[in-house]
Amino acid sequence: MGTQGTQESNQQTGAGGTGRRALLGAAVLGATGSVLGLAGTANAAERSRSGKGLGSLPVPTIIGHRGASGYRPEHTLGSYQLALDLGADIVEAGDLVPTRDGHLVCRHEPEIGGTTDVASRPEFAGRRTTKVLDGVSTTGWFTEDFTLAELKTLRAVERIPANRPHNTLYDGRWEIPTFEEVLKWQDEQTRKRGKQVWIYPETKHPTYFRKLGLGLEERVAKLLHKHGKDRKNSPVVLQSFEPSSIQRLNKLVDNPLVVLLSGAATRPWDFVEAGDPRTVADLITRAGLRAIAGYAQGIGPTLDLVIPKDAAGNLTTPTTLVKDAHAVGLILHPYTMRNENPFLPANFRKGTDADAYGDSFGAFRTYFATGIDGVFTDNPDTGLLARADFVNG
Repeated sequence: MGTQGTQESNQQTGAGGTGRRALLGAAVLGATGSVLGLAGTANAAERSRSGKGLGSLPVPTIIGHRGASGYRPEHTLGSYQLALDLGADIVEAGDLVPTRDGHLVCRHEPEIGGTTDVASRPEFAGRRTTKVLDGVSTTGWFTEDFTLAELKTLRAVERIPANRPHNTLYDGRWEIPTFEEVLKWQDEQTRKRGKQVWIYPETKHPTYFRKLGLGLEERVAKLLHKHGKDRKNSPVVLQSFEPSSIQRLNKLVDNPLVVLLSGAATRPWDFVEAGDPRTVADLITRAGLRAIAGYAQGIGPTLDLVIPKDAAGNLTTPTTLVKDAHAVGLILHPYTMRNENPFLPANFRKGTDADAYGDSFGAFRTYFATGIDGVFTDNPDTGLLARADFVNG
């Protein structure tokens, strides 16, 4: 999950849709009966448990955002591994971007100057360039200008060291994983843990890459098919900020599909390219949500679409988005909960230190109370404790 252009600054119709909507719809009523070994409340215990697909996961579902990126450099096997160790129900592994030779790798953005040590590699100094990425002039190093072998010589670093100085301890420890390596890791971890591991990859800037001849959806579908993970109950949920990418995937695979939604006034980049004037505000009307439900099973809205903030950054009154989405059978997995002050609503901050934790438990509780089906979080352990408080409180 992350930026689509400038969407999440420093954060962020085909056949077969009906059956998959029903599958994810079960997650709306999914099981929470036992969380961290504690009995659920009557309300939680009364929720039915489906034995397959996302309906087998606890609700609200805790999704490790780029792994456990509150504690390790994001989109590394170290971050993914820790998310599992902390108990995340699903690991967002990963944001998928291509290499020059057509491999899919896991990076928050195709520009890797801020997430790898490429800037310190003299052999790649000449690769630094400026490109227009979804309408935004961006300078740095881009995955599509490197072969996989070249990218494998780089090492991951912390993306927001001002907020997470402790994560810099792990700079240089892990390489950039490929999507295929993640699929193999998923199987390995499932065997070791005796419990199905779920992942939640995202197609990043699909229109941009398609114009470069590096279409993402076909590559994703090919790998999922190769590894037997392209079915409606497969433990792989696919997401994108571009509705056309999800529509394309809907024709290629049977996996659960989720449309990501940024701020209400923004436009998905594929809409911009196609001359479609609609904004996210249009997509979250009842008619817009019904249309999404024709090819996807869920939405991933920014938290501000669930509870807007006032000019001072404090939470206000929840919107009707949760109710409206549930009415057409869509689940909601909003993004992103983080523990640090700058990322919390103003009324949940403690002090002014940029790397200090605020009242994230209070914020989780407030968002859970809206009826969301899950949440992306950089701190899965905090999310799990907050869920236990919520369903047992």
